[in-house]
Amino acid sequence: VLFGRLCVMFSRLLSSVSKGLAVGVGIGAAGSFLVSAEDNTYTMLLGISDRLKRIEENLGSQKSSQSGEYGAGFPRFTNECHSLLKKHLSVDIYEQLKDRKTPNGFTLERAIQSGVDNQDSGVGLYAGDEESYSVFAPLFDLVIEDYHGGYKPTDKHVSDMDASKIVGSCDPDYVISTRIRVGRNMRGLGLSPGCTRAQRREVERILNNAFSTLTGDLSGTYYPLDGMSETDRQRLVSDHFLFKKGDRFLEVAGANRDWPESRGIFHNNDKTFLVWVNEEDQARIISMEQGGDVKGIFERLSRGIAAIETAVNAAGYEYAHNDHLGYIHSCPTNCGTGMRASVHVKLPNVSKHPDFKAWCAKLRLQPRGIHGEHSESVGGVYDISNKERLGKSEVQLVQTMIDGVNTLVAAEKALANGSSLPAELL
Repeated sequence: VLFGRLCVMFSRLLSSVSKGLAVGVGIGAAGSFLVSAEDNTYTMLLGISDRLKRIEENLGSQKSSQSGEYGAGFPRFTNECHSLLKKHLSVDIYEQLKDRKTPNGFTLERAIQSGVDNQDSGVGLYAGDEESYSVFAPLFDLVIEDYHGGYKPTDKHVSDMDASKIVGSCDPDYVISTRIRVGRNMRGLGLSPGCTRAQRREVERILNNAFSTLTGDLSGTYYPLDGMSETDRQRLVSDHFLFKKGDRFLEVAGANRDWPESRGIFHNNDKTFLVWVNEEDQARIISMEQGGDVKGIFERLSRGIAAIETAVNAAGYEYAHNDHLGYIHSCPTNCGTGMRASVHVKLPNVSKHPDFKAWCAKLRLQPRGIHGEHSESVGGVYDISNKERLGKSEVQLVQTMIDGVNTLVAAEKALANGSSLPAELL
């Protein structure tokens, strides 16, 4: 009985600590405590709580009437499901994590629901806040290690946005356009699957204020989706700037709630710098233009990110980031740089070669159709981008894309005139 009372007392302590952390999250302007993924206090308390529960069960002082049999709530996966969630979510991990909550109230069930309902998911796991990566680490760590090529929980990520280190450019006779995007989220305001309505509104307010501080070639206009005029909507559609409501994977994850409130698009006057507000991440920051001047496009992106961060910091917030996962994103596949550097490039001969996908894999590139993932090519034009996100810096990944695309272009020329393929592909 005494042990049972001690367990109840500890549970109340854990709950009060959780509520205290939740109250402090994201109110940095008022001087309150900001929770970081690097702060292990809450995770340590969760570990003690888990141990107490196991001791309690072994002593027979707690009946299973509340939770049912061991693994009773474990989700069912079909034989056709090949997601990383199915691969790594064991009954033991499920039981270990099913009663945990982040300070923002996000649970394991919400993190896995998209992968449970969409059995054709590749990953099937979303974070509702920065703390999801520590509170549910036994699952997230396995998925991240698998997806990011063996990236261990002890590995460190380094960021580098210095455009002066970029060498070379892409051949404008073959490269039609270049686009580089990153994601950014603010610490303490929740990620799209787990944020509250108030947090989403606060994100929009902070970013809108940040846009008003941009000057020179970055200055422009913010267009909220909610109440957008038909004239603005048609223009943004014709410019290919308008993003749509998230797909069925994001829908089940909870990222589409209250659509289209607090979503919007900023673009500069030259239409070469964009920010999507409260799409999959709080901010999708994009730099793009026609041609293959990758270095110039990356330099503009770097300036834009820094300018927005300055305004975010002035509002009392900061980007969610740590030394292990780099920049935090709602999807674990994007952690690290959150960057996708891509070109639309003409490869009519290379794309027909039976080794095309193998060549891309060897060059650490990802080929797509020009209308996005799972789309088809049009006229031999492909979207080619870096495949990696975590464990390599932004500069490294952009350089990988430039070098890889130039190798594919060299192969295209070789196949067209019957000469030898580049040595990198042999």
